[in-house]
Order: sequence, then C-alpha cells, then structure tokens
Amino acid sequence: MINTETSLDALNALNEGSMAAHLGIRIIALSENSVTGTMPVDHRTHQPFGLLHGGASGVLVETLGSMGSGLIVDWEKQAAVGTELNVTHLRAARSGHVTGTARLVRAGRRLHVWQVDIVDDADRPVATGRLTTMVVARD
Repeated sequence: MINTETSLDALNALNEGSMAAHLGIRIIALSENSVTGTMPVDHRTHQPFGLLHGGASGVLVETLGSMGSGLIVDWEKQAAVGTELNVTHLRAARSGHVTGTARLVRAGRRLHVWQVDIVDDADRPVATGRLTTMVVARD
C-alpha cells in the first residue's frame, strides 16, 4: 500500500524547514504498512521540567502518519492533511531518542487512519496515538 520505493533521504528532505526538522525528526524505515521515525529528547523537545513535551510526541505522531498517507496517494494530484489527532502519554522520557512507528489501520478513498506507537531507547512505551488524515486535491 505505501510506496516503499521512495528513498529515506528524499523523505527527510521533504521535511527540511518544517517543524519536524526543527525537532530533529528523521524517517528511518518504511514498509508496505508502516513508517518509522526517530526524534531526540533534548532542549528542542523538552517541557520546562526536562521531560519530553506531549506536543512534541503529537508532532511525531502527525509527521509519521501524514508521511505514510502521502506515500499512498498520488502526490501530483493529491495531498493528505490531518483531521484528528489523539495522543495518550504512558511514560516520561528525559533524554536519548524516542522512536515512533505509524501503522496503517485503514486506507479509504478519502480517509486514512494510523496507529502510532512511540517507545524510548529501552523499547518501553512512551506514548500511543491515532491520526486520521483526509485526502484532498492539490490546487
């Protein structure tokens, strides 16, 4: 379902100059039904008490799911935009990296639903999220 022929370098280049790049998010793996990326837990992604900011986890969820939807649609004619985002925080992270894997739950003609699980460097669950994207025509 996901176009896995696109290079990881090309995908990461798409994020240059975006919030994802500012937070240090990198796409590291693709499969037919998933997109995996990492994000550092550092000064860019901390809240005032030195923990991973929940909003940063939300950005990781939306980045991975949106990238996955973008790899399903015809990029020349369509785009995928987030319509609903839900994140449940399970464990604090203070340093290192978190890794998120977005798995496709359903790809309809207009809506895609993604389940995104985020783990820390020790593979412990940090957050879980769901993103719904809508396929729209490019103007």
